[in-house]
Amino acid sequence: MTIRKTLLASLAILALAAAPALAGAGGNGGGNGNGGSHGGGNGNGNGGGNGNGGGNGNGNGKGQSGNSGASHGKSASAKAAKSQVDDVADDTTDDTNTAATPKEKNIHAKLGRLNSLQRNINAYMNSKSKKFAGIQAYVTQAAVAQNAQAKLDAANAKLAADQTQLGTLTQQLADLNATDTTNMTTEEKAAFDAQVADVQAQIDAQNAAIAADTQAVTDAQAAVTANPAPDDATLDAALQDMANKPVDQQVTDWAKDVLADKIDQAAAATSTP
Repeated sequence: MTIRKTLLASLAILALAAAPALAGAGGNGGGNGNGGSHGGGNGNGNGGGNGNGGGNGNGNGKGQSGNSGASHGKSASAKAAKSQVDDVADDTTDDTNTAATPKEKNIHAKLGRLNSLQRNINAYMNSKSKKFAGIQAYVTQAAVAQNAQAKLDAANAKLAADQTQLGTLTQQLADLNATDTTNMTTEEKAAFDAQVADVQAQIDAQNAAIAADTQAVTDAQAAVTANPAPDDATLDAALQDMANKPVDQQVTDWAKDVLADKIDQAAAATSTP
């Protein structure tokens, strides 16, 4: 009997020691639980938690572990939800950026045969292939027009320079004619008259040069008129013949840029003084 009482007392003590831990793990509420004797009672907590109490004590404990677990669960759920929202937002942004940025077309993919225009000028200007015929004509015409315009520019520049020189000589003659020669000696008067005559001769020569310059300008202008530079429509036709397909403005602009150097080379090779 004594042994039995001792055993029951030990069990009661163990139950009382375990009660707080079990109450903390199970609920959110701080219950004023009235434990039943011999560890068999159910404590009623205000927070709705059910704790198993042992002994004859009144427990005023709040289950912290439950709160912590619930808080952790809520935090993890909130983070997961936010992550999903962010992922959706990122996907939306990526789709928007992709749609707003058009892919650039590869110009060389559209050129086809026209890539040959980048070769040395002699490689296709001397070609016997019919596909180069239109380009050859375009480059030749452009080079002739360029040389004609260069001659006109040079003729106009020479005319302007000779006219400026004539103005200078004319002013010198006017200054000489305004000079008072009353007190000059015979020798000084003779030297003076020779100077006037020299300036007048230069003026006459300059007038003759200006007449030649004017004619040169007229002839150069006629050459420019007779040899106009080819236009974009002519180039487009030549490019289409070579590529055997329609070309767009991007291709035309590319070809003009590439052919500019070729035209300069052709002009230099055919230029005459």
